[in-house]
Amino acid sequence: MRRLSEPSMWLAAPALLFFVAFVVGPVVVVLVLSFTEWNGISAPAFTAGNWADLISDPGMWRSLWITLQVMVLSWLVQTPLSILLGVFVAGRQRYRAVLATIFFLPLVLSATGIGILWRNLADPNFGMLAGLGLPGLNLLGDPDLALYAMILVVAWQFVPFHTLLYQAGARQIPAQLYEAAELDGAGPVQRFFSVTIPQLRNTIITSSTMVLVGSLTYFDLFYVLTEGGPGDATRILPVNMYVIGFQHYQFGYASAIALLLVALGTALSLTLTKYSGFARMRSEQEGL
Repeated sequence: MRRLSEPSMWLAAPALLFFVAFVVGPVVVVLVLSFTEWNGISAPAFTAGNWADLISDPGMWRSLWITLQVMVLSWLVQTPLSILLGVFVAGRQRYRAVLATIFFLPLVLSATGIGILWRNLADPNFGMLAGLGLPGLNLLGDPDLALYAMILVVAWQFVPFHTLLYQAGARQIPAQLYEAAELDGAGPVQRFFSVTIPQLRNTIITSSTMVLVGSLTYFDLFYVLTEGGPGDATRILPVNMYVIGFQHYQFGYASAIALLLVALGTALSLTLTKYSGFARMRSEQEGL
């Protein structure tokens, strides 16, 4: 591998300093705190018990299981919807552009605003369901329904972003591929699965990686909507970390959970990169 020249190294220095200051530095601090017992006020006391508690704590395993459910369900809901909407709005018709503008509205809203909006819409007394003649159906207050309701709200927030990715990918597909498939007698559904989906392979890998790894970072929306409840039905790892740290004042244990999230996200990202072919991506238009 060719070594960087001295001018190139100086150009990379600001980005490297930024990375060390805002990524490596905080991770090192959290690592140190994970070996302490600290309530945020008194001096930290060294202990190795946080990691033993992390393994033996049933609440942590419960949060991990809920987080994995959110990850898988988010991918199963967001990916098909994003592909279909992305391919649809990739058309050049004017009405599709108008619909695309409506689809993308959640992108301009903050997670807190979305949480407040959907918390009011899901209110069993004066919310949307009550207006539809279904009073008493408490989506966010039912332990059996709350997680699935959260998955739908998360999809409403993030599907527009992934739709943009698939729209851009669909517009790069050469028209001659569809023409050739049509000459071979392929219908719209056959063209979708034999041309569109294979040509969107790289986009699907990129989007899926962002959905799966991003599922480990959900916090604000879950906290605003349910605060991890009812009970612990929606207490994903980030919410559990916040509750333990800022409500129970166990910052050492919360730091151990934070490092677990970092490790899970890094391992998942590296696994997807290695086994999905992400690192070997090439242009789908090569040779055309």
